[in-house]
Parts: sequence; C-alpha cells; structure tokens
Amino acid sequence: MKLNIKFWLKFSLINLCIVALLGVLMRYKIGFAFPYLEQKNLQHSHSHFAFSGWVSHTLMTVMIYYLQTKIEAFNGEKYKKIIVANLICSYGMLVFFIVQGYGLISILFSSASVFVSYFFAYQFNKDLKLLNPDLLSKKWFKAALFFNIISSFGTYYLAFIMITKKFVQEIYLSSVYYYLHFQYNGWFFFACMGLFIGFLNLKKTDHPFFETTFKLFAIACFPVYFLSLLWLNLPLWLSVITITGASIQVFAWFVFLYILIKSKKIDLLHLTPLLTKILLFICIGLSIKLLLQLASTVPYVSQLAFGFRPIVIAYLHLVLLAVISLFLIFYTKANRLFFSTKKLKFGIFIFLIGVILNETVLAFQGITSLNYSTIPYVNHFLFAIAILLFVGIVITTYFSLIKDKNNPPL
Repeated sequence: MKLNIKFWLKFSLINLCIVALLGVLMRYKIGFAFPYLEQKNLQHSHSHFAFSGWVSHTLMTVMIYYLQTKIEAFNGEKYKKIIVANLICSYGMLVFFIVQGYGLISILFSSASVFVSYFFAYQFNKDLKLLNPDLLSKKWFKAALFFNIISSFGTYYLAFIMITKKFVQEIYLSSVYYYLHFQYNGWFFFACMGLFIGFLNLKKTDHPFFETTFKLFAIACFPVYFLSLLWLNLPLWLSVITITGASIQVFAWFVFLYILIKSKKIDLLHLTPLLTKILLFICIGLSIKLLLQLASTVPYVSQLAFGFRPIVIAYLHLVLLAVISLFLIFYTKANRLFFSTKKLKFGIFIFLIGVILNETVLAFQGITSLNYSTIPYVNHFLFAIAILLFVGIVITTYFSLIKDKNNPPL
C-alpha cells in the first residue's frame, strides 16, 4: 500500500506558514515593544520547528515518494507511524519551547524527535537496498541518513549542560555548530541532492564525474565543519585541511553543474518557465553559499562572519530559504504533487523578493557594523520583509492546496 504523499505534504506547507509567522513575531519584538513571550524561547521554537516540522518532515515524505516511484509494489504506508511521531514531536517543540524554553517537556520532545529520525534512517536505509544499484541517488540518500544521525551527537552535550549545569562556552558553541553543520551541509543538502539527482534520473554510467561529485562532497563534509570553528585559532595543519575541504566542494559543484548543463539533461525535462527560474535561483544560491564558505577561510572574512550576528543570520537564511526551502517547493511542483496555477506564481515571486531583500538588508547591517554605525530603521525594514516572506508563503500554500479551475497549469 502506498503512502498518501499529497496528504502529508499539506502539513509541510502549513508548517512552513507557522515558521514564517514565528519569524514575523520575532522581528516585531525586535522593532517594537512587545513584552509578551521570551525572544529566546521564540527563537528555539522557530529553529526546532523549522528543522523538524518543515524541512525534515518534507524530506522524509518526498524521499518516501521517490521510493514509491522507483520500486514496484512498494509499501510506503509502513512509514506512517514515523511521520506521525515526527509531527507530534515537532508540534510539541513548537509549543513548549515557547512556553518554557529549554525545559523538561521541550527537551523530551526534542530528544524523542532524534530517536524518530533514527527509526526513519534504519527503515529507509533498509529499503534503499531494493533500488537499482546504478541509480546515483542511492548513495546521496545513504549519506544524508548518516549525517542526520551523527548531527544528533552535538545535541547530547546541550542536554548534558542542562542536567549538570556545567557550561563551557567554547565546547557549547562547538556542539551547536556541529549540529547545525551536519544538519545543513549533511542531512538537508545530501537529501536534496539525492532528490535532485533522482529527479534527473542520473546513473553512474551517464558520466564518471557524477559519482565523483558525491565522493568529493561526502569526504569534504567532515573537514568543512571546522569552518565553523575558525574563531578557535585552529592549528595550521587543521586549517589547511579545512581550506582543502571547502575548495573541493566548490570544485565539485561547478564541474558537476558544467557537465549537467553541457549534457542538456535539464533541458530534456521540459520544465515550465516558473520552475526553470526557481531552479536557476537555487543554483545561484548554492553557488554563493559554497563560495562564501571558501571565502570564510580568509582570516579577515572569518572574523567578520563570526563577529557580527546579522551576517551569521544572513548565511543561515540563505541556505535554509534560498536553497533548501526553495528546492523543496520546486520538487513538489515539478512532480505535480500540488496544484500549480498562474496565481501560484505571484506567491513564489513575493517569496523570492522577500529572500533577496532579507539577505541584502542583513548583509548591509553586518557591513555597517564594522564601522560601528547602524542603518536607520533597519529593524522596521526587517519586520516588513518578514511580513513579505509570510505573505508569499501563505499565497503559495493557499494556491497549492486549492485548485483554481479558471487558470491552466503553469
């Protein structure tokens, strides 16, 4: 029996709206007087729910969809309990991180979500054995599951802090960055690449560098973690390995992109104008992200990146919004898992404008901080942009769930 993919993806879009709403609320608290709710608690709720309720839930659902399209008579319904458990944990974190921050109940839901991810990894890895071994997506998915599991190790120290009350700033930050790195650059990135390569139906026999791309990214993922720790004054040998890892990923991505464009495999998909533009935006976003990683190995740039919070936030949102979230929207639309009409284009356009403005303002805010100056009304601008992002996502969600009989598909 197949899993009802469209039903579970409805939760994805609704959850994305909730993530955007929390973003609006946090920006309002910064720009205006709003004494209710703790800002730190909102941040924890926002980030945990974005990771679990939006990205992880959607990735799990569309990865199951991929197996259902590739394996005959595949039983996707067996994943239902895992998806439900993940959603329960997500909504639990959403509520209790707001209510109590890092309290007993929120930590229990957070810990439970980690174990749910273990169950998913076990089951999905088991089912991957049924796939044709020539399919390139298989290795990307295996790596994604592996990185998702090891990312959770970073959270164990955070739990240790809560229990023992022993806080060491350097180890605490290293643990946080460890978790974020193997979520962003491991679980999220490798799962999305697996879906993209699966969407293109790439095989090992298509081009020798396609498999090499995976190997280079997988190997480089480990040393690239230390980009997050450059502020610790790493020894020279470790800095060299880190720079090499960042360089390898840039090389692998641009060569992969060049071969893909040259082979015209994307052209053969006959994507609609809207989907083509979204895919182009994603590729540009990922290219910028990888180049910024490499640039951060320069001591001055590294000091700038870690010394100013707006730049860190801009980078994290670049990855989560312009690359990961936009890709998930692209994938669901390209596979026609939702309705796609002309009115939908307006919502995605607003969302894209919001992403560009958000990155631009945050970058300028970070740059002006170098001279200890500020942009007038910057928090008001960011609040307005947060509303723009929320409106774009709501419109996209509405016209994805509601079929418009008056407009033909895009």
